[in-house]
Amino acid sequence: QVQLVESGGGLVQAGGSLRLSCAASGRTFSSTTMAWFRQAPGKERGLVAAISYSGVNTYYVDSVKGRFTISRDNAKNTVYLEMNKMKPEDTAVYYCAADTRMRNWPTVRYGYWGQGTQVTVSS
Repeated sequence: QVQLVESGGGLVQAGGSLRLSCAASGRTFSSTTMAWFRQAPGKERGLVAAISYSGVNTYYVDSVKGRFTISRDNAKNTVYLEMNKMKPEDTAVYYCAADTRMRNWPTVRYGYWGQGTQVTVSS
């Protein structure tokens, strides 16, 4: 029902900024919680940020609070992750994810995933 495609990854220097985009298809997009995950080589995939269908509720892992901002534009069927003051530890493949149906925040079950986009932060 929902297909996700990430873009915007690349190489950036420490302290720099990068903006990721996740284009979604499907009529249920605007009614589902969406999130960004990341996975470094040899590490488990971890949640970075999440946003409710309305955009009112957001969550950030402690390591990115104050530096990253998740947002969404339902009219454009797109979710964004603005990354500022980036650090080498932010290097990872970033994945967009979406819940399978409308669900009351903060309850969530991610069932749709994008292909991932590489983000590399140099020092």
